[in-house]
Amino acid sequence: MTKLIAPPRVPPSSQPPLGPRTDLEPIGGDRQISEELELWVSGDGGRTLGNLADLFGEKSFAMLFIALLGVPALPLPTGGATHVFEAIAMLLALQLIVGRRQVWLPRRWRELHLAGPRTDRYLLRLSRLVRWLERHSRPRLNLLFNRRASGPCFGALALAGALAAFLAPPFTGLDTLPALGVVVLSVGVLMEDIAVVVCGVAIGAAGIFVELAVGRALLQALRDFL
Repeated sequence: MTKLIAPPRVPPSSQPPLGPRTDLEPIGGDRQISEELELWVSGDGGRTLGNLADLFGEKSFAMLFIALLGVPALPLPTGGATHVFEAIAMLLALQLIVGRRQVWLPRRWRELHLAGPRTDRYLLRLSRLVRWLERHSRPRLNLLFNRRASGPCFGALALAGALAAFLAPPFTGLDTLPALGVVVLSVGVLMEDIAVVVCGVAIGAAGIFVELAVGRALLQALRDFL
């Protein structure tokens, strides 16, 4: 007769917590960027910019660029509502340019909530895009990312993309490519993949070129009309 042995009981204190992540310990380890982003979106520990910066530690600049510019990077109408996000991204880029290694934000912006049904949908769609990039990414020339000049270079490229997205007229969709370029660039920096970084720079440059070309055509049409 076979004897049934019951599994050992696990004390309640040692059982893993159920439900979404609510702690404020830094996220890291072996998880992918998309998983970290989804955990942050699905958690209920307060989705503010300050909370995001505290959770991701040294990754904060790149993760904030992904979260802030991820909304205008998606081909969805925002009506200029993302200008605040783009302005914050420009401030972060300037901090990288001057050599800061830790994020600084005014209290008003640290308490800015990235929450709500519409924002959640944007961020979850963004996480799927990031997941696709992760599947096609691997470390390439990662020594370049440990140089002293890598931070200022990253900041200068992010500043150019964020500024172009900020200056794009509302409802035109011209902010999509510059913002998407910064998002892809940030994923490349996190993955230390120079190929993804180059793709991000190319996407952002194409967006800036299209924005300048459309602006020049509109200006010429206005001159001809007058």
